[in-house]
Amino acid sequence: MPVAVTGASGFIGSAVVRKLVERERVVRVLLEPGASTRNLDPLPQELIERRTVDICDREALLAALDGCDVLYHLAAVYKDWLPDPSLVYRVNVEGTTHVLLAAQKLGLSKIVYTSSIAALGVRGDGKLIDESTAFNYFDGANHYILTKYLAERVAMNFAQAGLPVVVVNPAFPFGAGDIGPTPTGRIIVALLRGQVPVRGAGGFCAVDVDDVAEAHVAAETRGRVGQRYILGNHNITLNDFFDLVGRIAGVKSPRVPVPKPVGAAVALGMELFSDHVSHREPLTTYRSIRYAQQLLFYDNARARTELGLACTPLEQTISRAVRWFREAGMV
Repeated sequence: MPVAVTGASGFIGSAVVRKLVERERVVRVLLEPGASTRNLDPLPQELIERRTVDICDREALLAALDGCDVLYHLAAVYKDWLPDPSLVYRVNVEGTTHVLLAAQKLGLSKIVYTSSIAALGVRGDGKLIDESTAFNYFDGANHYILTKYLAERVAMNFAQAGLPVVVVNPAFPFGAGDIGPTPTGRIIVALLRGQVPVRGAGGFCAVDVDDVAEAHVAAETRGRVGQRYILGNHNITLNDFFDLVGRIAGVKSPRVPVPKPVGAAVALGMELFSDHVSHREPLTTYRSIRYAQQLLFYDNARARTELGLACTPLEQTISRAVRWFREAGMV
């Protein structure tokens, strides 16, 4: 029976499809109307069934999923800013609800739901964040963070009601195929373009997109229903990441430090300019920069132990990402 994948044309979604077809499984890719299939076109088309569907269209979803036994739900809007943020809620929260209702009605045997580390809480005590860290960032969260938290609650409620849902929480993925690029990939693109003039506080957890995709496939057979798994490998400060990209890519790493309040004020100015003047996506936003100014370091022990999460060296991941962005003409 075909394996269904929503969000199949995206950065992580296409990597998951690639891992599935490598195992010679037939994959039914569910594509949003107008989605680019650039990441899917090079794959063996005899193993891919394409369906164009709005994930908020219940009847269309039922038809698209009919005949499948397993579902990977990755469809989401990963944006720090949009002119109309209602789209983020429609896709990330309402879309997840519709998809899981359809899976429930069709009696699918396993659902792997792609959440995010954004759905976890933050800590200020220096300890690593793990799967038990309850969300506590309501006041400072942007729309993307809030919708990932809300959508994960939906998924967990379905799991408690008996739907066989396993939740995976990717960290900041890097690698080839980031056609958006995502806000994660835009960090590297901005460095390559020389658009990051200053250094700042904060740290995050990086991971290779292929490691994330492999862990998704492992979650189908090895993941425990109703559990979440952090898919992240490298806890690194923002400044160390800047230096690493600069060294690998042969570009100048920013050297001028900027205090947190100044960085947040600049981000607010960018956001206001986008909101009221340009109506184009800013380099960053106020809430995004405030979130990033924290040390967002994670414990991946559960994913390593139960899913066998692999760990590609960060230098290798960055090198692949830099090469891909350059070959794609994005810098």
